[in-house]
Amino acid sequence: MSDPTTGIADLPAPPFYAVIFTSVRTQVDEGYAEMADKMVALAAQQPGFLGVESVRADNGLGITVSYWQDEASIKGWRQHAEHQLAIQKGHQQWYEAAFTRVAKVERAYGFGK
Repeated sequence: MSDPTTGIADLPAPPFYAVIFTSVRTQVDEGYAEMADKMVALAAQQPGFLGVESVRADNGLGITVSYWQDEASIKGWRQHAEHQLAIQKGHQQWYEAAFTRVAKVERAYGFGK
């Protein structure tokens, strides 16, 4: 999962996959925060889920990166019925634009104090 103080995901050694969701919000806020929290909690229960990192700027641009063990896990999450409903609602009212990109992480490095 993610470190509660930094928001940085605690991940295993590569390889693993990153699903990068980049979005721009609309002005509609009805139920957005609740749904976002629900989706993170639900994703964390899915097989192959490794962690998540998410940020949103004041201008509405947001980037959420979820990490997964393999492509089958990503497919399972994409097809999850409740996630499908959240995607539909996002397209209809919460996002002006949204893009999903999937990448295989082959190397990872960094530091923490």
